[in-house]
Amino acid sequence: MPCRRRSQASTETPREDLFYQTYYSLSQQYPLILLLLVIVLGICIALIATSFASGRDFSSNLGFLITLFAALAVFGLILVLVCIESLFQQCTRVFSAVIWICLITMGYVFVFTGGVVMAWDQVSFFLFIIFTVYTMLPIRMQDAVGAGLASSLSHVIVLGVYLSVGCTSQAELALQLLANLVIFVCGNLVGAYHKHLMEVALQETFHETFNLIQSRVKLESEKRHQEHLLLSILPAYIALEMKAEIIERLRDGGQAQQRHESTNNFHNLYVKQHKNVSILYADIVGFTLLASECSPKELVLMLNELFGKFDQIAKDNECMRIKILGDCYYCVSGLPVSLPNHARNCVKMGLDMCQAIKKLRDATGVDINMRVGVHSGNVLCGVIGLQKWQYDVWSDDVTLANHMEAGGVPGRVHITEATLSHLDGVYAVEEICCWHRDPYLKENKIRTFLVVDPRAEEESANDTLSPVSGDGYKMRASVRMTRYLESWGAAKPFANLKHLDSPPESAGSVRNNHSELSLGSLNQQKTLERGRAPRSPDEDLEGVDEKFFQLIEQLNSQKQWKKSEDLNRITLYFKEGSLEKEYRLSALPSFNYYTACTFLVFVSNFLIQILVAYKTVALGVSYGISFFLFILLLLTCFAGHLAKCFLKGPKALYWVPSISATVCTQPWLRVSLGIVTILVVLTMAVLNLFFMPDPWCSLQVQNSTTVGMNATQEFVLMNSLFSVPYYIYCCILGFLSCSLFLHMNFELKLTMLTLCLVVYNVLFLHTHSWLSDCYVARLYPNQTALRPGVLKEPKMMGAISFFVFFFTLLALARQNEYYCRLDFLWKKKFKKEREEIETMENLNRVLLENVLPAHVAQLFIGQNLRNEQDLYHQSCECACVLFASIPDFKEFYSESNVNREGLECLRLLNEIIADFDELLLKPKFSGVEKIKTIGSTYMAATGLNVAAGQDSQQDVERSYAHLGIMVEFAMALAAKLDIINKHSFNSFKLRVGINHGPVVAGVIGAQKPQYDIWGNTVNVASRMESTGVLGKIQVTEETAKALETVGYTCSLRGIIKVKGKGQLRTYFVCTDTARSGPQAPLLS
Repeated sequence: MPCRRRSQASTETPREDLFYQTYYSLSQQYPLILLLLVIVLGICIALIATSFASGRDFSSNLGFLITLFAALAVFGLILVLVCIESLFQQCTRVFSAVIWICLITMGYVFVFTGGVVMAWDQVSFFLFIIFTVYTMLPIRMQDAVGAGLASSLSHVIVLGVYLSVGCTSQAELALQLLANLVIFVCGNLVGAYHKHLMEVALQETFHETFNLIQSRVKLESEKRHQEHLLLSILPAYIALEMKAEIIERLRDGGQAQQRHESTNNFHNLYVKQHKNVSILYADIVGFTLLASECSPKELVLMLNELFGKFDQIAKDNECMRIKILGDCYYCVSGLPVSLPNHARNCVKMGLDMCQAIKKLRDATGVDINMRVGVHSGNVLCGVIGLQKWQYDVWSDDVTLANHMEAGGVPGRVHITEATLSHLDGVYAVEEICCWHRDPYLKENKIRTFLVVDPRAEEESANDTLSPVSGDGYKMRASVRMTRYLESWGAAKPFANLKHLDSPPESAGSVRNNHSELSLGSLNQQKTLERGRAPRSPDEDLEGVDEKFFQLIEQLNSQKQWKKSEDLNRITLYFKEGSLEKEYRLSALPSFNYYTACTFLVFVSNFLIQILVAYKTVALGVSYGISFFLFILLLLTCFAGHLAKCFLKGPKALYWVPSISATVCTQPWLRVSLGIVTILVVLTMAVLNLFFMPDPWCSLQVQNSTTVGMNATQEFVLMNSLFSVPYYIYCCILGFLSCSLFLHMNFELKLTMLTLCLVVYNVLFLHTHSWLSDCYVARLYPNQTALRPGVLKEPKMMGAISFFVFFFTLLALARQNEYYCRLDFLWKKKFKKEREEIETMENLNRVLLENVLPAHVAQLFIGQNLRNEQDLYHQSCECACVLFASIPDFKEFYSESNVNREGLECLRLLNEIIADFDELLLKPKFSGVEKIKTIGSTYMAATGLNVAAGQDSQQDVERSYAHLGIMVEFAMALAAKLDIINKHSFNSFKLRVGINHGPVVAGVIGAQKPQYDIWGNTVNVASRMESTGVLGKIQVTEETAKALETVGYTCSLRGIIKVKGKGQLRTYFVCTDTARSGPQAPLLS
């Protein structure tokens, strides 16, 4: 398992740690161990082929060849077993141990077979073992360090003990063993550093991958949320158009909307005409008295249960609920798809509503009833304004349906002649004259009928509770109602709206979808079910788990050699040119550490050559120049770390620390310095080979090589030949330096490694092969009797080692390149999806805050998620309610071909409401909350976000400050309307009514959640508007006194008759004079 950084490991959860281990095993360990086995099998085959091709005697190399054939069988079997992934995952450490032991065994067989044992024997093979232990075996870092040190020390100790017996030159042996130790130490450090770099890069890739999957699941959740929210406000056919505009506005900061409106001069209008529909209005008779006895919680629960039941009835009868107005409920059948039986649907719904209320009355003994009016005709439906969207309908037929309810009979469904004509005799009716009930019906001479409910004479046992007992009647009516209504089980508003970080998709649906999760149409029944049974956080994580294991399977089945949507399978280039350019131009902060580790290899080569090479002036001069170049390179890379030192010096050196940042961010400079660094190491590995003395060596005079040579010449000859294998090892360490530049492009590594392979092989096999031949001639004076094995001849050993490390490093380089690019790709995708998530989060917030006030919306989407079993309700002790209407608009509205059946009239109303909504964006009116629009009436309130009891802790003037804000808002509405009048050549006047006092605020309705306020304060405010005067703000006596405390002047209107309230003394707010007194600054 990988060795992870402590800083990250300490923050990872066990679940994420398990994912990382699985990801590491399948994406990194598995392909690398397969590559290692293939390389080892290739080594065995190459050694066998070379041994036979070179004409070596089979009997003299019997142990060597038997070992190779045995290794072929063993490693072939391991390869077959490793291909069984389940077995590999269970026995990873066992496979690693077996491979390491087999390689060590092969190394010692190669040392002690095939010829004379020398101190330099199989150093390259043991270096290969050490390097692959770190880079290709699936073991932990501590295990790799143990295996690497064991391999190194065993070689040094075994050969040291073996060769010390009978050795003529102990000093020479000590130098060779010390050089071997330097090589092994360098190999261990390079391998450990490479393993660390790969694990850091892979861990970053894992975290990006894991975050990407989480963001995908979250994005899908956000899309579902915004779809649910939008469909809870609007029908689907109009929601898509509005959603596209909101997303565009969020992405470009509103510029697109401003450009559109500047060319159009109008706000967007989302209203469409529908013909042949039926409109139902229903009002709960007796509910106002009942509501006055309820606590806030009881009132909200009662309304939610009642209207939840009505929503279910509407769904069963193919009706669409439009809006809830206090205790009034209205819906339409035939929207958005035309239905031939729309009239029957509305009548059936009305009868079902009356039946439900009758059962409620019989079960609780509470005196309430249902009054229903239905009319059929045409409507304009859609959304107007910029804030607090509510789907609504307008037309003369809608107005008539409203009056049908007002002029109806409790417990009966009141229909017009137009609706009757669509019933086709399905229901029996009774004609009735209700002109005395509603003047509008009399004025328009509307013939009306009452529908006879065929179930009126039947006693239904289903869903009917027995009447309450005597003890039950002792309870308050509101308590009896609440207890009974709870049995209906209406869903809570936003019950399925979880916290935005938790995806609510069920695990089953994720398992069944192996690609992107699609957003299907919202099923309302499933919404209700999810609302009643919300998922737990553990279940929410299953979506991420399933997705992640699918991705692991994808990584396991789709390797970098196979076709990819993003990468070229051969070059690994990104298919998108801009992405490739961005990858190559990306910064590389760790470049300085690559250079430092390469310097370690350079120093190791220097020590090796100092220990065993023939000392010449060229050796000292060349390494002196090279050290100077490396110091400059290191100073360039680490100048930023020495910034304090440079800043303490002369100002002329202040620019030096910026060099390191330039190197990390400028690709051309970084690549150039990387190439120079590697070339210095590769060049110095063999440069001094050219300055070795030319000894006289002839293979034809094997028995008299020392004739004519004195002892000094012979020592020089042997000492110079003695270093030939170590020059080969220095070249191999140079090969390793290429692998240290983890983010260097694969094609550049391929070019440099290929160049080195060719140059080194030409050097040791052709131009300077005589050095190896001469050395072999000295070791084996009689080669006819004893010829060294393949790995005992320096030039053959060097050539094979070069090819082994060439292919090994190429395989690692490609693996590194793949994961570096994959990490870059995941980061790009994660950034893009993060932006999409932010857009969706903002969209959800905009949508939810268009349904609810901001302080209420935070309870549903904020950090403290509400208990889903609770309904939101709040008692506001001192709220101020405003109703502002444009009575002249009713006369202005007409339906004709000229104004497109009233559509152009609504366009003007949309402009008026939109301009009113824009006032809410001013900081001055931040405390004003729009509640709804009712036709051409605008309803707003202040003081809703003040907790109960807070007012008593404040002085009277400040507690009434929001009343002054509401008056200011009313005057701003009038000013806006005057501007619109000038542009539209109209003379509309605003009629405003304001009242203050206690209200109950809450959210009701599961399928279309709606925020509303209830209470006597609201009713009186509405009456203040309906009984008011154009161009005036009418208030009650209590509100007038409160306004005077904050500097307003009110004039007495007199005593007027108010429906349901009797005689009330009312006042007009004087808006033509400024406020006076010290209280005025309170509103500034």
